[in-house]
Amino acid sequence: MLLSSLGVRRRAILALAGAVLVSAGGIATSAEAQDIRTRQWYLDAMKADDMWKVSQGQGVIVAVVDTGVDASLPELRGQVLQGADVSSKPKNPRQDPDGHGTNMAALIAGNGASGGIQGLAPKARVLPVRSVVDDDPDVVQGKAIRYAVDHGARVINISAGTIGLSRQFPLTQAAVTYALKNGSLIFAATGNNGDEHNGISQPAGIPGVVGVAAIDSDGKVPKWSTHGDQVALAAAGVDMITHCTESKGLCKSWGTSQATAITSASAALIWSKHPKWTNNQVLRVMMQTASPPAGDVVPSSYLGYGSIRPRKVLLDGEGEPGPANVNPLLLREGATDPKPSASASVSESPNTNPQPTPTDDQKGDKKTVAEPKKNDDNSSTLWIAIGAGIAVLLAAAVAIVLVRRRSSASAGL
Repeated sequence: MLLSSLGVRRRAILALAGAVLVSAGGIATSAEAQDIRTRQWYLDAMKADDMWKVSQGQGVIVAVVDTGVDASLPELRGQVLQGADVSSKPKNPRQDPDGHGTNMAALIAGNGASGGIQGLAPKARVLPVRSVVDDDPDVVQGKAIRYAVDHGARVINISAGTIGLSRQFPLTQAAVTYALKNGSLIFAATGNNGDEHNGISQPAGIPGVVGVAAIDSDGKVPKWSTHGDQVALAAAGVDMITHCTESKGLCKSWGTSQATAITSASAALIWSKHPKWTNNQVLRVMMQTASPPAGDVVPSSYLGYGSIRPRKVLLDGEGEPGPANVNPLLLREGATDPKPSASASVSESPNTNPQPTPTDDQKGDKKTVAEPKKNDDNSSTLWIAIGAGIAVLLAAAVAIVLVRRRSSASAGL
């Protein structure tokens, strides 16, 4: 394998591409539940209530490749399939001591029960594929994707990544090709280091994978959302209500992890309404109906083809599905590279022998649901060592991608 050929024996740490903030306190009461729903600003912006009259994601399985999914969570009870842990030290995938995977699943398919999170596709089924391990990230990502495809997942959500070159992930690349040929879509977080080294996160950078950036309630791309040619779409990823991971209660969080979950849920809504469409057709209409970047080229390095608007498909009947067997992200059928941005290409690394490194994606503004103006700290940067479940610091010697581009872009929901 490539890592061995580089003479490197390393512990592969799959860094989550989202951020979770401090606890908001105890479990929400029924009265507080309504307030929680109103804080999920993107649901109203996307006209979720109207979309749910047409589709709620029923009949679609969404694989959550992550830290596992807590199947006992009230808003997810009865919706979580058996799943698997594809690591070398497997555990129960229906448990999640970290909490990240559970939060992604809730954003996708939570039904809001008992004051919980209201997901965008509340009748989609969740397939947990636990892949947080002390293993080679190429190996485990490849296994996770193949397992998801073989167990009926039409949508594969990967709110995680490892910084490195695409060529250092041959097994993941092969698995992506397998998934696309077998009719699945893969959505992956691009990362939260856009204001720092802007490293390319894998598998978001692999051809055929739909890289997802984040936007805020004004449709603007936050400076931390990683940008580049790997960005295909954007979705809500700021001030997202999720379960606190270090205490009970609900917290505000932000990151491209959350944006990826919302994008995966949107695909589930569309696919549920149009079950005969292929993966290429679902993706094509998502790209066609996305709100394009304002005053920018399309695709742009910040928003790709724009911010997702599934309501345009479900409520307005827009979008032409087009050819069933042509991937709209690729230059041509059989192409090996994603469609390039009109902006300058991203240099993957100046290092001729770069090593894959965990994505620098654990950042939060530490605003709680109960006290949104306290404990602000936008500069915090954490690393989550998934196999051990602890935070570690990025080694200064690690080769990173140095990219600087435009400072902002915007689009509407």
